[in-house]
Amino acid sequence: MASFNSSSSTITTFKFHFGAFLLLVGVASAQLSSNFYGTSCPSVLSVIKSAVTSAVSNEARMGASLLRLHFHDCFVNGCDASVLLDGGEKTAPANSNSLRGFEVIDNIKTQLESSCPGVVSCADILSVAARDSVVALGGPSWQVQLGRRDSATAGSVSDVNNNVPSPGLSVSGLISAFSNKGFTAKEMVALSGSHTIGQARCTTFLTRINNETNIDSSFKTSTQAQCQNTNNFVPLDVTSPTSFDSAYYRNLLNQKGLLHSDQQLFSGGSTDAQVRAYSSNQAAFRTDFANAMIKMGNLSPLTGTNGQIRTNCRKAN
Repeated sequence: MASFNSSSSTITTFKFHFGAFLLLVGVASAQLSSNFYGTSCPSVLSVIKSAVTSAVSNEARMGASLLRLHFHDCFVNGCDASVLLDGGEKTAPANSNSLRGFEVIDNIKTQLESSCPGVVSCADILSVAARDSVVALGGPSWQVQLGRRDSATAGSVSDVNNNVPSPGLSVSGLISAFSNKGFTAKEMVALSGSHTIGQARCTTFLTRINNETNIDSSFKTSTQAQCQNTNNFVPLDVTSPTSFDSAYYRNLLNQKGLLHSDQQLFSGGSTDAQVRAYSSNQAAFRTDFANAMIKMGNLSPLTGTNGQIRTNCRKAN
């Protein structure tokens, strides 16, 4: 063992390096926790739940919209509420005139700024609102980890284009897009089950409806009729569009997937078995979806002294 030189300069150097080590450990171990606002804003969960429940009660589609906001936020530079900032990501083709629910988040933020000014991040509001939206439509609940902070800058259009999966992707493309974020193929199939709620604009799936052959004929005819105006919206789950259930997977077995990327999950490829499993075991789907959502909420959050707590979710402080 090397001898320890106890000269003052060595001790000073040791203290400096040990202090730096502790600082690094502190940064590395900064993590989310379920009771982050336990004393600083104890009403946070009830405020968000009340607002989301009300919004979804007024319009069931809003539940899917709030869930989608969280997904589009986390897949672009992590769960930092950058998608809420005006400009930037909002202007990308996948988001412009497509993402919605911003006013619900604004409403929640206004209430929390009144009761707990400068405390709750917009990123955490998005994460909790996504969970409460799923619950409001009959889906599973999960414990949302909290302590995210907000980005001061929005991502770019190219950031969105390169990270948010397109509805035109093949099954291998979907697996790759989710793998890039650390998700397994099974987790990708589970998260795709979010399409058991919500709607899609006809322009996003016309190519499939008009040209693809792996589609139920009556489903094709009825969907084409609904898309005489290509700006119309059609439910992603034709069976139970406002219930968070496993009907989405049963639809895929019957070739009633609305988007190309939906039906790709059951098209003779590697994910067929998982689709079959979820179609007949709703409990397994609910459990796997909840766990995958927890994992998604942990994508590169800003914590500690990184980022900021925005006063207005639409603009940096």
